[in-house]
Amino acid sequence: MPAPQKNTPQGNRNNRRDQSNKAPQIRVNDRIRAPRVRVVTAKGDQLGVMATRDALAKAKEIGLDLVEVAPNADPPVCRLIDYGKYKYMQAKLQKNNKAKTVRMKEIKLRIGTDVNDYNVKMSRTEQFLDHGHKVRFQLRFRGRENAHQQLGLEVMAKVVEDMKTMGQVDQAAKLAGNTVTMVLSPLPANQRVKKFKKYEDEDFDVESDEFDAEDEA
Repeated sequence: MPAPQKNTPQGNRNNRRDQSNKAPQIRVNDRIRAPRVRVVTAKGDQLGVMATRDALAKAKEIGLDLVEVAPNADPPVCRLIDYGKYKYMQAKLQKNNKAKTVRMKEIKLRIGTDVNDYNVKMSRTEQFLDHGHKVRFQLRFRGRENAHQQLGLEVMAKVVEDMKTMGQVDQAAKLAGNTVTMVLSPLPANQRVKKFKKYEDEDFDVESDEFDAEDEA
């Protein structure tokens, strides 16, 4: 009879490593812990923030599941979908994404970028991230703007906040001379929720070389 294995420190470390490598568990329906959530339909339409119990009731009413897709957002974002179909599509998407080449796209901003232009640029950013690409933001100061460089860092902070349900900081905002740069990388596909979907241009080509960062290599 084989001797029982001892629970050695090395074994404990291996167990912790195995557990840490597991994909985060998706919370569905009654397993969602947050008291309030932001609800999004399967098509990406936002229904707003509501009590989790009310969101669950709405999901049951229309015969769908309430699935937490962005647990780190405040409040967490949940989608009204068929969870079985959702798991199948995410597995299929993940398989397809492995074959895609990750490219570095570029978005240029200004301190004085107007609201509509900013929203369009954020919509493009979401599309880049949703296709698995990284996005580099570049903000260049001109003339008197150099006296207010802190404003450029504030613009980058706003981008991070607006994109937190689509991407995460890959390279933090960095000031070099008269330019601030920052890079975002996409969140896992099952956590992405678009905030600027209504500003999407149907004719916009996400894969166009026109939007590749010049010094991508």
